[in-house]
Amino acid sequence: MIIKKSKAEIEAMKEAGRISALVLREVGLHVRAGVSTLELDELAETIIRAEGGIPAFKGYGGFPGSICASVNDQIVHGIPSANVVLKDGDILSVDTGATVDGWVGDNAWTYPVGKISAEKQRLLEVTERCMWAGLDAARPGNRLGDIGHAVQSIAEAAGFGVVREYVGHGIGRDMHEDPNVPNFGRKHTGVKLEVGMVLAIEPMVNVGTYKTRVMPDGWLVCTRDGLPSAHFEKTVAITEDGPLILTTEEGHERPV
Repeated sequence: MIIKKSKAEIEAMKEAGRISALVLREVGLHVRAGVSTLELDELAETIIRAEGGIPAFKGYGGFPGSICASVNDQIVHGIPSANVVLKDGDILSVDTGATVDGWVGDNAWTYPVGKISAEKQRLLEVTERCMWAGLDAARPGNRLGDIGHAVQSIAEAAGFGVVREYVGHGIGRDMHEDPNVPNFGRKHTGVKLEVGMVLAIEPMVNVGTYKTRVMPDGWLVCTRDGLPSAHFEKTVAITEDGPLILTTEEGHERPV
């Protein structure tokens, strides 16, 4: 069941979104060679709690971290670890969120570590463009397939693969609500988008195949062919005036 939010509820979600955006940006500023993903996770939790939030990921389904930290060919759900130390040339996908007054904000970004290859740089640029295109399609009267088509068309035009098994989702008082939001699809198909729906739109794009594999810890998902992957995400409300990004900080946002 899709739970639509009132204007007041969307307004209430903005604080969780603000903290989620703040912590993602601050973690990104500390992404550098020699830093472990556990250090970044501890930083994220400290900031979230200092801002009055609760780490939305910690304990969710048993997940141990406040961020998902996924390096290079790792797509999503990487568990932060002192043994995973970033090195020059890596890319790191950070997914994190905060809960405030029962409302959840969820966002992700992929950061370069030092100087990265031209291929990885292009992957980051294309995947970010995919995210903005998906957000722009989150308008009343469109359908879920319009979001997926917007993402897929950009990614595949660049020669990249779009992950099928892992998708965006509705969000509100629960991290994952209906509907699922695939990053692939056909225009004018799927659930009709209506005012009050709130979605986490999160393209996961691979340099090579879209196929994935789950690692033995049961969490980490990697590309089947070992080639790099990127992940970008924002929480967006569908309003009468179009998409309203909720995971945002004043002065640090690009409008849709």
